[in-house]
Amino acid sequence: MHLRIFEDPVLLQLGPIPVTETMITSLIVTVALIGFAAILRLFATSRPRHWMALVAFTIVETSDALVADIVGRRHSAVATLAGSLFLFIACCNFAGQLPGVHPATGNLATTAALAVVVFLSVPIAGIHANGFRNYVRRYFRPNPLLMPLHVISELSRTLALAVRLFGNIMSGHLVVALLVALAGFLVPTPIMALDLLIGLLQAYIFAILSTVYIGAAISAGEE
Repeated sequence: MHLRIFEDPVLLQLGPIPVTETMITSLIVTVALIGFAAILRLFATSRPRHWMALVAFTIVETSDALVADIVGRRHSAVATLAGSLFLFIACCNFAGQLPGVHPATGNLATTAALAVVVFLSVPIAGIHANGFRNYVRRYFRPNPLLMPLHVISELSRTLALAVRLFGNIMSGHLVVALLVALAGFLVPTPIMALDLLIGLLQAYIFAILSTVYIGAAISAGEE
């Protein structure tokens, strides 16, 4: 494990597009998750009593229940997005514990891309649930003069999502790397376990905050 805070090595060049280590790590995690999801779906449809099918049902039911608690009703699209964000971030954080692997979520470009996905999902969900006019109207309440503040608020919370995840993952990875460099592998093992727990918690927080923002947009027309 080694220290690389802002460096993202270019592994190969596809024409004008540089392919970096973060891109490769993110791609591997994404492909692994898609493959795992396909296996779970196969077991859920063909062998519903198998333990793999139970894992699939547990993931789906947990995501649906959390979204229902936040939004106020079950919403499969929001549950799918929240669950996908949680699994992707958690797996990226876990991958960062492997020797020589830098966590993709320790790169600000990755966390910013995830935050942009949430930022775009908010108005899409709000317009789909309430219609364009009803959704846009919320920006002019309680006073039209406050509209710029509402826009700034949404931009700032998007930035906060990206920076919070990046800062927490990078700081944890940095501490473990320093301990490994100074004390060897065995001594920091409990710290690495704590870093895994922090990575799981950060994935959960990101997914929950994303659901809260989308849920607020969905319920905007009910105010």
